[in-house]
Amino acid sequence: MTVEHLGVQPAAKPWGRRELKPWSQSDGTTVIGELRYARNGPDRDASALLLKLLFTSQALSIQVHPDDAAAQAVGMRNGKTEAWYVLSAEDGAEVGIGLKTPVSTEELRDAISDGSIGCLLNWQKAYAGDAFFVPAGTIHAIGAGLVIAEIQQASDTTYRLFDHGSARELHIEQAVSVAQLGQAPRQEPMRHLTKERTLLVSCDFFVLERVTLPANTLWQLKAESECWLLLLAGKASIGSMALKLGDAAFLEADDASIQAGAAPITALLAYAGKDARENLLRDVGPLRDMPDPRKTTFVQPLADVPAFPSTETLS
Repeated sequence: MTVEHLGVQPAAKPWGRRELKPWSQSDGTTVIGELRYARNGPDRDASALLLKLLFTSQALSIQVHPDDAAAQAVGMRNGKTEAWYVLSAEDGAEVGIGLKTPVSTEELRDAISDGSIGCLLNWQKAYAGDAFFVPAGTIHAIGAGLVIAEIQQASDTTYRLFDHGSARELHIEQAVSVAQLGQAPRQEPMRHLTKERTLLVSCDFFVLERVTLPANTLWQLKAESECWLLLLAGKASIGSMALKLGDAAFLEADDASIQAGAAPITALLAYAGKDARENLLRDVGPLRDMPDPRKTTFVQPLADVPAFPSTETLS
């Protein structure tokens, strides 16, 4: 059984920002593009999923990720399917997911060569509260002016097709070999599972929900498989572990009590599996009518650590 308060690993990126508040109290001396939530202990690299925050002041590269079969064919554990939840968006911010119309391999190569590949992408306006699904093999890009929470399969493999004149390496052959040369699959609209739970994305690898819990209430979370929780508003506690805005927790094979504080809480909840779980969250009742929740043993949070080394396969 596991309940962990996750640490944070910042990563410097050329497209990132100096100002990360309210999500991080970074001192602004480094341009940070990514905050990666890190598990602690011997099982930290065994998880199927990975949670990040992305901060964009410039557009990211146009890129694609391999699926499981393509990744395993070259010795990697798995591919990379991901989903994005928009935390904030400047006016006019956009994301590109899939192509507007199907193209041939030759047409794609020509667009890469002459720099017009951005015109092939299906660009969509992005607003706070939007969720986007990006299956492996989908050509995509994230524009400037966004703060995004990303849940994904645990992989850092990214193939760049175009990088806006940057000197970073492109991976054109690998990208073309794994890319779907057409529109992205149709994304199912968000839907309410209960008054408190909204299903944002579900796929073969994970389910992503937004959860809103009333103030001064107690809930029971049943984490049958690995579960990642990111607090977006309010203050909460999981067992004896306190969470504030931007804090995250990891749970696996455990039941944990969640207390909402004096204000309602909103959180993202992502868990391994392909179907939303009916028994995931149970209302125990108002806190004033309940005894103190049971104590839960948890791993101490990992302190912020210096940015991990970049590699040519990172975004």
